[in-house]
Amino acid sequence: MYNCRYPHLFSPITLGDTLFQNRIFASPTGLQYATSKNRPITAGIAYYERKAIGGAASVCIGDAMVDSEMALANGNHILLDDPGARPHLTKLSDAITRHGAVASMEMSHGGNAARISFAQGHKIYGPVESDTKGMNGETIHAYAMTPEIIAHTVKKHAQAAAFAKQCGFGMVTLHGGHGWLMHQFMSPTINSRTDEYGGSFENRMRFPLMIIDAVRRAVGPGFPIEIRISGSECYEGGYDISYGVMIAKALDGKVDLIHVSAGSHEDPRVFTVTHPSMFLEDGVNVKYAAEIKKHVRQSKVAAVGALSDPEFLEEIIASGKADIVQLARGLICDPDLPVKARAGKQQEIVNCMRCFACFSSLMTRGHIICALNPETGNEAEVKFSKPIKEKKTVLVAGGGIAGMQAALTAHERGHKVILCEKSDKLGGVLLCEEKVPFKRHLNEYIQHQKLMISKTDIDLRLKTEVTPAFAAGIGPEALIAALGAQPAVLPVKGIDGPNVLSVQEVYENPELAGRRIVILGGGLAGSELAVYMGDLGHDVTILEMLPRINDGGNILQGQSIGIEFARIGVRLALNTKAVEITAQGVFGERNGERTLYEADTVISAAGMVPLHKAADALRFIAPEFYQIGDCVTPKNITEATRSAYFAALNIGRF
Repeated sequence: MYNCRYPHLFSPITLGDTLFQNRIFASPTGLQYATSKNRPITAGIAYYERKAIGGAASVCIGDAMVDSEMALANGNHILLDDPGARPHLTKLSDAITRHGAVASMEMSHGGNAARISFAQGHKIYGPVESDTKGMNGETIHAYAMTPEIIAHTVKKHAQAAAFAKQCGFGMVTLHGGHGWLMHQFMSPTINSRTDEYGGSFENRMRFPLMIIDAVRRAVGPGFPIEIRISGSECYEGGYDISYGVMIAKALDGKVDLIHVSAGSHEDPRVFTVTHPSMFLEDGVNVKYAAEIKKHVRQSKVAAVGALSDPEFLEEIIASGKADIVQLARGLICDPDLPVKARAGKQQEIVNCMRCFACFSSLMTRGHIICALNPETGNEAEVKFSKPIKEKKTVLVAGGGIAGMQAALTAHERGHKVILCEKSDKLGGVLLCEEKVPFKRHLNEYIQHQKLMISKTDIDLRLKTEVTPAFAAGIGPEALIAALGAQPAVLPVKGIDGPNVLSVQEVYENPELAGRRIVILGGGLAGSELAVYMGDLGHDVTILEMLPRINDGGNILQGQSIGIEFARIGVRLALNTKAVEITAQGVFGERNGERTLYEADTVISAAGMVPLHKAADALRFIAPEFYQIGDCVTPKNITEATRSAYFAALNIGRF
């Protein structure tokens, strides 16, 4: 007989008159793929549908705007005052609901942060007149909302909610957190009005409650309304959880679900609290929902932030900290998390490691990806991928991140797979980071991939180097070279000295490093090592030739590392070239001047050199040849995983 390991997590819940099949909701994330009129296309619909297929009880479309003239904060919002979007949004809601999930629409208004509306030449409004800085440093001027604009905005929310309902959405979510318009009015930090919409808590809540009342009239009784709030603004001078409790109590019974997030874009550093970085503990923001849950009597409460472990999710619900758990990156990383947990396959869940590859790519390129899930952002292509025409024997050379993914994908496609790794372990170079606390989920991912390989009939051969002769003896029809890279050696005098170690050596044996450390190279490898060693009590300095730390394009991870540097006291020597290493430390040169940076240990973090020659030696062994991961260009886990997945997907097409 089936015995559910997580009975609280998978018990149903009713909001309004609507039954939700479990307590796992897909938290709002914005639309990425749309027409020039911001109407969702097949790729955008497939992104949300995939979460419903994976078992989420509700899937929320994030940051849809209620006013296309005055509310736009970014360039790709769904516009809820666009009648022409109706068939597109109906198709989107149907793609979610046909899998048993409730489709929800998050309704937002940028208020004084409506930078796109401002750039389009429209007047924008907030609770008070203000000037803020845009993404490019430009000044964005917002006017104080007049009673007429307030009435207009309330009406736009009501019309938007009715439109969402007409398009088949079964719930609406009002965005009342993170520094958007409703939050701007509720916040004593931002709202300094002295009329009936400010000056006291009751007055600051007047406008949000007007919106809620209007939305309720528009959608009717029994239709679930959710509101997302910030339990705390989480920055110096901002309101704390005690004020967040006051907000929740004022909302209690007027909405069906209070979704308790944290933070505000008033302080950009808070982004990595609202969306917790890998340096924060799992569920770091649950405490805000738990406190609010103690004080509300009628509305249900949802927790969000750094959640993916079903054991933890079950504990949150079972202990009464919240009624619902909301996952954003957790379901981007593994949309099948709900069905795996319910089926007792929790060991097969891929836990988000909170590396920010997803959101950084979205912000810089408009394309959402995941370091550990190559399907993310490619759901439509994967959904409609053609079956293979011919099963082949595939030899994968190298058992690191790329090699393991290639082997698994090729096996899933029906091929006979031989996976060879020259060492005695799978995992590659990243095995050296298994002791790092903030890389715990990376180590879990490596163990997950090893587990998934063990569950297949993949022919795994450890301590086996793939030479041309070995490969020719197997006679594969397809060969995937995932050979990796080796550490670069800086052309610096003394680099071969006894006090110089590599990043890998220090990760594996941190006790080898002295108290004073100088790291040569400010890329992610050197920067993350600096955080690790700083937390162990070492005095750390980074020498970097560039004028800033190199985040490799992952701007949010770079931002979170900067916060950790400030906490630990990591010193930066930027625009500085290492010219000589001695027993005393490193001589760095900047603007023609030499400075000694004293160190007991010097760590070379100068990057990696791809094993091109080793790959070239295998190039003509098989009719199909794929060179993937670091042995092409050393980049990151994201590129290793994606190149492996799509190379394996291509095998057998002809």
